[in-house]
Amino acid sequence: MQPIFITGIGTDVGKTVASAIVAEALQAYYWKPIQAGFDKGTDALTVKDYCSDAVTIVPEVYKLVMPASPHIAARAENTTIDIEKIVAAYQMHISNLPPKPFVIEGAGGLLVPINEHAFVLDIIKALQAKVILVSRNYLGSINHSLLTVAVCKQHQIEVAGWLFNDQYLNYEDEIVQWTGIPKIGSIATASVVDATFVQAQAKQLATSLQTHL
Repeated sequence: MQPIFITGIGTDVGKTVASAIVAEALQAYYWKPIQAGFDKGTDALTVKDYCSDAVTIVPEVYKLVMPASPHIAARAENTTIDIEKIVAAYQMHISNLPPKPFVIEGAGGLLVPINEHAFVLDIIKALQAKVILVSRNYLGSINHSLLTVAVCKQHQIEVAGWLFNDQYLNYEDEIVQWTGIPKIGSIATASVVDATFVQAQAKQLATSLQTHL
């Protein structure tokens, strides 16, 4: 099975919650190869708190202190993020771990730089991953959603579908129509996001995820 890469139309659109829901629904491995900033804890620890024991957390390849674009955070630690190292880690994991789906959370959006020459989309291509796009309703999000799909198409990145955060109303159908990318589902708006919420959302979305993947 292809790895499943969760990316978004920008920063703070709900990728980590979406990743937890997808990982729980598929009883998958969860992996965030690049973590930039963890003063409030890592995304991997957040996902671990949200998910049942059916989800296995895979450790990061790069765990960077500065909460910034990965290439800047890496530069601050006198290191360079190497895609080949990420691919090698993935190959090691799938060779040594029992088989089950692999959910990978990206950093920011597709064109977030990871070093001086490469972007998040280059990790997706190197891993030959199938993408789930996360969109959130805010002023400008339709434009960002359409631009994200345009980049995927330009780089021949396979997209499984959309997960929508917040209430989009008719905008969801319009984004599906304009992009040609199907809707996997919507993540309900919640005042409290916790393990109960994530696991309930995973149950609701499990069938649709399996259909689109």
